[in-house]
Amino acid sequence: MPFFYPNYINDHWRITGEVFFNDKEYFVDSEHKTFCLEAIKIFLLEKGIGYYDTACAVRRLNANASDTYLEIVTPTDIQNLVRGLHQLKLIVTTGELATKTLCSTLAVASMPNVNERIALPSLSNVEQRKDVFLYRLPSSSRAYPLAFSKKAEAYRQMYAFAGML
Repeated sequence: MPFFYPNYINDHWRITGEVFFNDKEYFVDSEHKTFCLEAIKIFLLEKGIGYYDTACAVRRLNANASDTYLEIVTPTDIQNLVRGLHQLKLIVTTGELATKTLCSTLAVASMPNVNERIALPSLSNVEQRKDVFLYRLPSSSRAYPLAFSKKAEAYRQMYAFAGML
């Protein structure tokens, strides 16, 4: 896949458009039923946002995208991934398995609930960084049972906490 959240029925880029531009169609290319990758790239560069997965190798145990049917074969080395990112403030997860994997990788005792954040001492005060937090958001998947407006509000609160709004 050429970018994160490419599935046209996933609302991630619609939520982002709503939060930053008051337009859930801002990143949508409805004619081609896809997203405007160039607009996404420009936005991410301007805001200093990066995406990565909590696992580098995953085994799908069933022809289903549900976390229930995913086996993490190789978790991402988060410590190494963020080395040199001196302005890192926040790591965000949007699913239970991603949150669980990240917490396990960083030896975090307890996961945050959805719409909560916790400090990540293992990443804070390293390489002249200030506090780094893990912020858990609701999934942007339409299968996640939460209204679009409530998801957008949760993302808005996270971006406000990050100082991006």
